[in-house]
Amino acid sequence: MEIIKGTETMTSKERVRRTFNFEKTDRVTIGYEANGNIHANLCRALKINPGDYEGLLRALGVDYRAISAPYIGKPLYKAPEGRAVDPLEGCIMRWVEHGTGGYWDFCDFPLKDADDEMFDNFPVPNPDDFDYDAALEIAKSYNGEYGLYVGNAGVPDVINSNGRIMGVEDVLAHLLLDDDAAMNFIRRRADYQLKMMERLIDKCKEHLDFVWLGEDLGTQIAPMISLELYRSQIKPIHKSFVDLAGSYNLPVIIHTCGSSSWVYEDFIEMGVRGVDTLQPEAKNMSPSYLAEKFGGRLNFRGCISTAGPLAYGSAEDTEKVCRETLDIMMKVRGYHFAPTHAIQDNTPVENVVAMYNAAHKYGRY
Repeated sequence: MEIIKGTETMTSKERVRRTFNFEKTDRVTIGYEANGNIHANLCRALKINPGDYEGLLRALGVDYRAISAPYIGKPLYKAPEGRAVDPLEGCIMRWVEHGTGGYWDFCDFPLKDADDEMFDNFPVPNPDDFDYDAALEIAKSYNGEYGLYVGNAGVPDVINSNGRIMGVEDVLAHLLLDDDAAMNFIRRRADYQLKMMERLIDKCKEHLDFVWLGEDLGTQIAPMISLELYRSQIKPIHKSFVDLAGSYNLPVIIHTCGSSSWVYEDFIEMGVRGVDTLQPEAKNMSPSYLAEKFGGRLNFRGCISTAGPLAYGSAEDTEKVCRETLDIMMKVRGYHFAPTHAIQDNTPVENVVAMYNAAHKYGRY
């Protein structure tokens, strides 16, 4: 198996910047996320060492790289026996095996049913405890070849990331009831993320091309919360990050799982440039719907479902849906070809190869 590429006339950095500006490029911008087992299987199929992540990104034609500052502070959380703990969040995880591998599942939520004192005492990282100089050296190492970004789908990700700590039911209740202690904790976490991001952007500003944020706001069939609740509790947090990016003239793309297009007008009003994931099977999230309603006003990243032909069809089925998606999205420009979230471990390798070959074959302007 191999990835077959056409002639390219732009660097990845130029391609990413032009895509965010809705300008014509030589081909669509390409992204990649995958779970561990399918990643390793794909590497083996392409004769790449599974540990050579950069080698795989180059083989696929992925156009951007993340820049982050390593945490160098003291440990903040201790994992219970038989569990793992996220070093920056404090969420607790257990390993769950399945037929094609396994994953770390969130459990034992340390702030579920928490009282005010528990919220006040739960540790949050200090922005001083990150190595921003190391981040700058990583950014420099790419020599202007790739689009570089800071942030990720977990920043600030109010509902989902706090749900990993206190359970989603508690988060939704606290948002609705405007619980003082819980909301102070949520804002304290967002404040540390914002201050850390500001220092990271300022350190690496000469090399960066965009900011990546995240917030899961939809189920498969409907919004998770009302627009009014979003505007009162979450939008002010999002706006602080968007404003920070804007102060450095960096476009923002925000990850939104499920049926999320109901909030996109507010994103546009805030200054968000693009939206990510875009599960086509969710309500009002099909490529045609998004292109008609928001084309030319938002970049689109994703739309290649990890729960459709990619996972359950043939290589031919995968190529077909990729081509159809490209035909729709390329007409409005600003499209980043990528899976809807991480490619799952049960996905046939030949389908993943077909997916990326389709991007290079049909994603040319």
